[in-house]
Order: sequence, then C-alpha cells, then structure tokens
Amino acid sequence: MNILKLLDKLSDDSFFSKQTSRLDNLSDITSFGKKAAVAAIPLGLGSFMATSAKAETTTIDPTTMKSALTDALQLALTLEYLEDEYYAKGLAKPNLIPSSDRVVFQQISKHEAAHVSFLKATLTSLNVTPIAKPTFDFTVNGAFAPMDDYQQFLILAQAFEDTGVRAYKGQAGNVMSNKDVLQAALQIHSVEARHASMVRRMRANKGWIELASGGSGSGGMPTATNPVYAGEDVTMQAGFNTATAFGAAAGSAAYDEVLTTAEATAIATLFID
Repeated sequence: MNILKLLDKLSDDSFFSKQTSRLDNLSDITSFGKKAAVAAIPLGLGSFMATSAKAETTTIDPTTMKSALTDALQLALTLEYLEDEYYAKGLAKPNLIPSSDRVVFQQISKHEAAHVSFLKATLTSLNVTPIAKPTFDFTVNGAFAPMDDYQQFLILAQAFEDTGVRAYKGQAGNVMSNKDVLQAALQIHSVEARHASMVRRMRANKGWIELASGGSGSGGMPTATNPVYAGEDVTMQAGFNTATAFGAAAGSAAYDEVLTTAEATAIATLFID
C-alpha cells in the first residue's frame, strides 16, 4: 500500500469530532496496522523486518507493557492539555489573533480539545485515572509574552506543534501493545503534523523541518526553543547517508526524528507552573 494513501486514510479528522467513546470507532481500520509498520520502514527493508519478526520472538511482562502504555498516554495528555489551554487562551484574548487567522486557530483548538477528551476516555477505559490538568505558565517566568504579542504566539504555537509531532512518534513503541490505541495515536499524530505544517507556513516557514533549526525559512526560532529541534539534523537512515544524495538540508528533512519521553517531558515542564 502506498504510504501516502495509508496516512491519508488514518488522518480523518471526523474520527475525533464525536463526543462518544473513540475506542468503539476503531474497528474499521484494524487491517492497517501491519501495513503501516512495513510501509513506514525506509529503503525497502519491509520484507527483511517481516522475516526477522517471524524468526525472533520476545516475551514481555503484561504489567510492564501496560505501564509503558499508560505512561505514554499520560504524557500525550499533558501535551494535549498544554496545546488545548494555549489556543483557548489565545482565542479568548481580545485583539491578539488577527481575524484572518482566527478560523485556523479555532479549528486547531477544536482538535486539541477532542484529543484531550479522547485520551482521558482511553485512560479511564484502562482503569487508570487521567492526570489532572497542570497549571501552565506560557511566559516561562517572563521569557515570553505570547498573549500580548502575536508573533510570539505563533512562535510558541509552532514549537508546541513540532514537539507534539515528534513526541507521538517517540511513544509508538510504548503503545504497540494495544492495537486500538496505536491506531488512534497514528490518527492524532498525523493531525498534529498538519497543525505544525499550517502554523509553520503562517510564519513564512517551510512545512517541514530542515536540520536542527525550527526556522527552515524566513521565520527563525529563538534559541529557547532549541530542545524542540535537537537531533533533527540526523541524515543517517538505516545505514544510508541521505545527505550524500540530496544535501544535508533535504536529507534531514526527508526523515522526521522522534523525541524521547524524557525530552518531551522536559519541554512540557518548562511551561508548567
């Protein structure tokens, strides 16, 4: 299956538009899990990985798997809480967001609110209490003023969305034990990527990340956001140096890197009071 068609299938926004339990709506895409895993592997290594998977079996303690799953969901919920409140506050602040851009952030805000509802419902369905919403400080002790300066609002919006995209990828291995949650995470991940691309273009940036810079265009990012982009300059993929064939910028942009649990947590913690 063509990976672009597959990801498009998994990114249907209407999936998150209902307020009922999202887990009940996942049965129609269960056949895509294995195809997604193989299609996402670079350089045609899908058949090799499939063969290796048959030859190598690992037993994992169910308690460990559930802990990894719920920790991943709690991290995702923290990030979604952050984005949800950020956009809600921005939209509520008079004269902050130009009228021409409000429709974009109104839609993004709806998505983030839906993601929060889904993650809380999922944790509850697993008999785990969702973490409480933290108290956020979007000024980071006065370093930013995003609710008074629209350009700063856009900068942090880009940083939050780029963080979310990388963080969801970084948790893929921790949610693979639950097929329904994995598929839902893929859907949220692709929507977050669309948010990131949209906000980046609103700042006159390219829709993708080149090297370890959040700018990739005329809209540079402050050094305070460097942790969001750390590691994005990697050009070695499955033993192949993409920079050799395409140049470092294009080579690094061709593959988006993950953020680990510790890295994503550290970024979110900066904005928690």
